[in-house]
Formats: sequence, C-alpha cells, structure tokens
Amino acid sequence: MAEKEHMNLVVIGHVDHGKSTLVGRILLECGGIEPHIIAKYKKEAEEKGKGSFAFAWVMDGLKEERERGVTIDVAHKKFYTDKYYFTIIDAPGHRDFVKNMITGTSQADAAVITCSAVEGPQAQTKEHVFLATTLGVKQIIVAINKMDAVKYDEAKYKEAVAAMTKIMAMVGIKAENVLFIPVSAFEGDNVKVLSPNMAWYKGKTMIQALDTLVVPAKPTDKPLRLPVQDVYTITGIGTVPVGRIETGILKPNMKVSFQPSNVIGEVKSIEMHHEVLPQALPGDNVGFNVRGVAKNDIKRGDVAGPVDAPPSVAKTFTAQIVVLNHPSVITVGYTPVFHCHTAQVACRFVELVKTIDPKTGQAKETNPQFLKTGDIAIVKVEPSKPMVVETSKEFPQLGRFAIRDMGQTVAAGMCTEVEKR
Repeated sequence: MAEKEHMNLVVIGHVDHGKSTLVGRILLECGGIEPHIIAKYKKEAEEKGKGSFAFAWVMDGLKEERERGVTIDVAHKKFYTDKYYFTIIDAPGHRDFVKNMITGTSQADAAVITCSAVEGPQAQTKEHVFLATTLGVKQIIVAINKMDAVKYDEAKYKEAVAAMTKIMAMVGIKAENVLFIPVSAFEGDNVKVLSPNMAWYKGKTMIQALDTLVVPAKPTDKPLRLPVQDVYTITGIGTVPVGRIETGILKPNMKVSFQPSNVIGEVKSIEMHHEVLPQALPGDNVGFNVRGVAKNDIKRGDVAGPVDAPPSVAKTFTAQIVVLNHPSVITVGYTPVFHCHTAQVACRFVELVKTIDPKTGQAKETNPQFLKTGDIAIVKVEPSKPMVVETSKEFPQLGRFAIRDMGQTVAAGMCTEVEKR
C-alpha cells in the first residue's frame, strides 16, 4: 500500500465546547485509539454495571490518565481516513498550541474549530480563530458541537453558524470557504456517519470533511531553502548535513550557500532512507554530501540555499506576534529565544510598533509601553547573533516562529519584513 499523504490538523476551541471529546471521537472512529485501551475501559464499564459500553467511558478514562499526569502515548494522536494520514496537534489551551510548531518542522495544514451549539462562540473562540489565521492556517472546518444538548434543533445550529461567520469575517475568512458541520461528539452524530437525528442536514460528516482538505502544494518553484538539523562527518565520504527541504529542489552538482555561516559548498550526492536520490523535493528529509565544506564550518540552524538566491540573514526583522502566555509583560529590551525552523537564537525586542485589535484587525495603540498575554502586536526585533529568517509571505516555513522563555512558549508569530545584514 502506498503511504498516504500526511496532514497536520490542529483542533482548537473553547475549553468547554467539547474539543477533547471530538478529538477522542474522531480517534475512536478512525481506529486511532488502541483496541486494548478501549477494552480496558469497556471492562471497567461492565464491572460497574454500565454494560452498555459508552464512548464516555473511553473519554473519561483518557481524561483521568491526563489529569494523573500520565501522558497518553503520542501514537493516540494519529489516525487514517480513506485519503490521508493525520497527526492531531491538540491544543488544550494557548500554551500548547505551538508546542508542535516549535521544532519548525510541523505546522498545521488545517484547523478544526469547535463551537458549542448551546452557548455559541465565546470570547476564547474569537481568539482561537484569530490565532489560527495569524499562524497561517488557511483551511478551516467548524464543528458546531453538542447538538444532542439542543435536541438537534436546526435553528440553534443556524444561530451558531451565523455567529461564527461574523467572527471569521473579522479576520478575512469567507464563510463559503469553510465547512460547517453540526455534530454531537459525545453521541457520535455526523462524525463518521450522517445522523438520523438531523435529517435536515445534507452535508458531509466530520470524517468526510477531513478528506476534502487539500495537502498544501510543494513549493518546488521557489529557491531552495533547507534548514540544517545536524551535520555529520562520515569517513571516506566527508561532510554530510541533514535536514528537511522546505522549498525548492536540491540536485547533485548544485552550488549551495549556507547562511548565516556564509560558506559555499558543492552538492556531491543526496540520500534519503539510505537510497541515493537524483533530486530531492519539499518535505523530503535528506542527508547530502557537500564538497568544500568542513564539519565545523556549518551547524544546526544554518539554512542552505542557491548561491544566486541565498537565504536572508537578518540584521533586524519585523514580525506580527501573538502573546500567548507571559507571566508579566514584554517591554523593549526583552530578549527571549526565538525558535525559527531549526535555529534557536535570542532576539532583542528593539521596538513595539503597535498593538492590533483582533476584532477589526486595525491598530489599537501605537508604540505601546508593554505587551501582555493576549495582545497581538507588530514588533521589531534584533537577533543577538546572525540568523536566517524570511518573510512568511515568501517562505512561510522560514517565517514562522515560537518565542520561548522560562521553559514555556510565551508568544508565536510570523515575520513580515527583513532588514538584511
């Protein structure tokens, strides 16, 4: 069987709108939860005289394990549909929304936003929609959840859709580009099969909707950008950098420029999974042997690109950030670590240009004194040492970053402008 194409899916939504339940239900319906886990909870249910094994038991069991601090194996966050292989980037709150983004290798290709049919969108829902768009997620499915709690009433569904449409319009998302689905994650309505409880709904189920998503195009037409993850010296071969191609094509005999180390080498051969390749494309994790480069000349965080269109080394750069979780405030002079592609560089905030009102996208305050949790702002930063960063418009993969401090992600954002060295 050919390997299915892979997609990263982020599931976001207000904490009480059934997000975890929806994730659990999707995993259950797609075989993403190990059968032995289901068997374990089923047995418990029977022992407690709740023989009619309820999905709730699985969810409560998993929830208990989470609360006891037992991390559920990451394998439980992968599932297959007819068309794709999905990894769920679960976002319990802001804090973890970017944990998978940190490595710079996995960004969400699509988002599922949950919204309860009972209360409709809340303030947090608005923030989540804004966050998804700030982080460049283009494909969105909205699950209007808890339809069982409103007795499967079509009017309540339409109300929630209208309210969500309004919020999305604020950040420039057109409702016609979004699939809205009435579901009950708890009961399973419209998740895998169309529910007889909502005969008025003629659209797709949740799982069918996931198969309408499109894998982002592989940007082969752009100049090569290959962030280096590691550098090896292999006896008899030489220097072998390893990394994932984000854009462009890597070919033998190509001259490549490693920035910010500012070293030029010639590609002799390319390998992936111990096979020699005639060329490598975006998404490929490769090792490549370069002539004219010693192991100590280049390092993790460098980016390889063509000599005639080398990666941009920033003297300063301007970015739009979302402050996700900062214990106090951010002021000029603050110097946290920016995680961008494979680079981790301390960058100093040199100017707080303005804050942005998430409701309108317009400027709220010019040159604010400080930024706090929840703020969206345009800032100017200066890397403490040479660093490659590109505008997210040209190279999204090298223009997005997470900002870490004190062992947590304090902000996330994307680069809008680079002042080159």
